[in-house]
Amino acid sequence: MNAVPPIPSQIDLEALKSKQRLAWSSGNYAVVGTTLQIVGETLAEACDLRWDERVLDVAAGNGNATLAAARRGCKVTSTDYVSALLDMGAQRASAEMLEVQFTEADAEKLPFADGSFDVVISTFGVMFAPDHARAASEMIRVCRPGGRIAMANWTPDGFIGRMFQVLGRHLPPPPGANPPSAWGSKATLEVLFGEDATSIVATPRMFKFRYRSAEHFIDVFRTWYGPVKKAFQALSPEGAMELEADLLRVLNQMNCSSSGVGRRDSLVVPSEYLEIVITRK
Repeated sequence: MNAVPPIPSQIDLEALKSKQRLAWSSGNYAVVGTTLQIVGETLAEACDLRWDERVLDVAAGNGNATLAAARRGCKVTSTDYVSALLDMGAQRASAEMLEVQFTEADAEKLPFADGSFDVVISTFGVMFAPDHARAASEMIRVCRPGGRIAMANWTPDGFIGRMFQVLGRHLPPPPGANPPSAWGSKATLEVLFGEDATSIVATPRMFKFRYRSAEHFIDVFRTWYGPVKKAFQALSPEGAMELEADLLRVLNQMNCSSSGVGRRDSLVVPSEYLEIVITRK
């Protein structure tokens, strides 16, 4: 079993996280995040949430998994290091008259006592923490013995994994930084959680992005999805055009939309993710 590579000492993790926080704050993730709601609902069922269970949502974004857990009667604490996203989650919870505790927190430094929660969840969130081992350790620490850790993580070979590979070719990450999509590999999860788990169940799932066209997808993501927005802003006009061309190529290659009677062409891109349910020792 291969170990998760340690973060090189020359990488300033605090500076990297500060850069990430600025990226996620620069757009409005909720524009994209709300389209992923079905993933939170599916994950809530996969980990069999029960009424009154204490649930922590790590790197919750605008609260998809948070709301799914609260709808099932759980006592939910929703965390993220971007306060604006928590505010959006709070607005959604208030609209549904759901009681949720919202707390600004870093996934690598969770401000909770050991074993505070029955279930720890994350949908496309904790996977972006720079220090994978530290983030996993924190999820394990705050989950009670016999509790569950449940995640939805994009896979390396799925569409989002490929999109981040494209971004990385145009704006290379710091040497030695672990890619977020590593969390979509069961082998990596075995390394991160195996010693503290009685079982790790990883099920491949598919989410379909639905937009008018590849151009429409890019317009939405470069306007609202922080990492893509920052990538375009950091490049020269020529570099931005090259990035757009590469993204268009991937989107059109993976588009599975087909025209039917009375239907016009559109963009439907399947993106594989791994649904994970871990039972803690």
